[in-house]
Amino acid sequence: MTKGSDLLVAALENEGVDRIFGIPGEENLDVVESLRKSSIQLVLTRHEQAAAFMAATYGRLTGKPGVCITTLGPGALNLSTGAGYALLGAMPMIMITGQKGILSSRQARFQIVDTVAAMKPLTKLSRQIVSPQMIPTLVREAFRVAQEERPGPVHLELPEDIAAEECEEVALIPPHPVELPLAGAEALDRAAEMILQARRPLVMLGAAASRPRSTSDLAQFVVRTRIPFFTTQMGKGTVPGGTELYMGTAALSERDYVHEAIERADLIITIGHDTAEKPPFIMGADGPKVIHVGYQPASVEQVYFPQAEVIGDIGPSLRLLADRIEGRIPHAQALLPLREGILARIAARATEDRFTPQRLVHDIREVMPADGILALDNGMYKIWFARNYRTRVANTLLLDNALATMGAGLPSAMMAAMLHPGRRVMAVCGDGGFMMNSQEMETAVRLGLNLVVLVIEDHAYGMIRWKQSVDQFPDFGMTFNNPDFVKYAEAYGAKGTRVSAIGELRPTLEKAFTEGGVHLVVVPIDYSENQRVLVEELRDRLPVLGEGQP
Repeated sequence: MTKGSDLLVAALENEGVDRIFGIPGEENLDVVESLRKSSIQLVLTRHEQAAAFMAATYGRLTGKPGVCITTLGPGALNLSTGAGYALLGAMPMIMITGQKGILSSRQARFQIVDTVAAMKPLTKLSRQIVSPQMIPTLVREAFRVAQEERPGPVHLELPEDIAAEECEEVALIPPHPVELPLAGAEALDRAAEMILQARRPLVMLGAAASRPRSTSDLAQFVVRTRIPFFTTQMGKGTVPGGTELYMGTAALSERDYVHEAIERADLIITIGHDTAEKPPFIMGADGPKVIHVGYQPASVEQVYFPQAEVIGDIGPSLRLLADRIEGRIPHAQALLPLREGILARIAARATEDRFTPQRLVHDIREVMPADGILALDNGMYKIWFARNYRTRVANTLLLDNALATMGAGLPSAMMAAMLHPGRRVMAVCGDGGFMMNSQEMETAVRLGLNLVVLVIEDHAYGMIRWKQSVDQFPDFGMTFNNPDFVKYAEAYGAKGTRVSAIGELRPTLEKAFTEGGVHLVVVPIDYSENQRVLVEELRDRLPVLGEGQP
């Protein structure tokens, strides 16, 4: 005989789960005891939201679902933001929540909400487990659904009486690899013909291009075709920068310097574009034709309606497409002459002796090796990192351009540090976003992580305050005070440093990485560049498709 919780943990071990994040409650105690006797590490966090962010980031970086656990009611509902983060960001994740007993009702409706129903619009699948014999089947199905394209979160609710119920041994279901289909020959031929006829082709790498399984094939496609490329925010780093074909990142939807190439293109090959991302460009009736290359058919939107699609496993499908066009594209590099000017203007003023966003990005890039991982929270600085931070290795700039939630930067970086203890990992957070999950500093210290947390301090919800100003509303309701962040870090057992001169930033960060442990570094920010560059400079940029231009 065995009990439901033992079956659950055995099924998780069967899936290769090595750690679970979360805060259990009394309804999970049988599961906690089963975990204690297992090979799985329970990583206790200080808020359920952080556990979900960590599990989702595990899925993002490994391609395998991360797992988090909470109690019923309030604990389960605290996963909702993390569920949305994983759903829009296409990160595989399993959420396991507790519930009062369902075979009897000894506590009436105390703490009970319909978590299964609440999670349905935020997940790919949400199920209550009503029989211990069904646990191996439901766990195998949960992992299959979470991983299959498009990846995302799955929710399982395990009531405490089902977890404690004894039953006969039930056989586990062994996982098996699932090969994705390849794009059809007709679709490949059609796309190849469009590329060969294009006079100014351009490649775009989107969020789905950064799946761990596909990055090497994407790099080979760019090398074989020699077509210049740009990326979305979540597609950064997919192709190494050494190709000399990188044109920039679309941090804005229009009018940025990279849009000079986009506006001139007559064909854009979008690889892995996910319309959950903020649009990297706006399609219009007179714009370029678009070939959508993806695991799944395109989601047709007002701003995105491709004229051709190549659907299947992206990597192998791109190999077949490259076989058809390699060495035969007459105008492959027609847009490449724009590259130097675009990148030079984006990088302008990067070494000014001020705490500008450009200078922060420049100095951080200097201290981060090629494989160093930067995890961004959400704020105004995210636009600057997306525009200016050059990535050389896939998944080394973790940002959220789908749900775009605050509070995810620190937990995301913690997960990266756990997975890659030998690499430099830094969280970059605004003071607003940092304080939403700053309690996880205790978790990071307790786990013995090597992690640098850079807090950009402007005493405001800076992105909204900037938009308020751009829209000519009065400055109102967006400013706040902060604790002494240095003392705050020290209270958790971390080290804290405040940078008062821009020349101190690089040596401070270098020292923090060299010493190891958890370090919090506080810097001010001069956001006057938001207005000067992102409003005035880009507003004054002349339309690219002017008279006499190709």
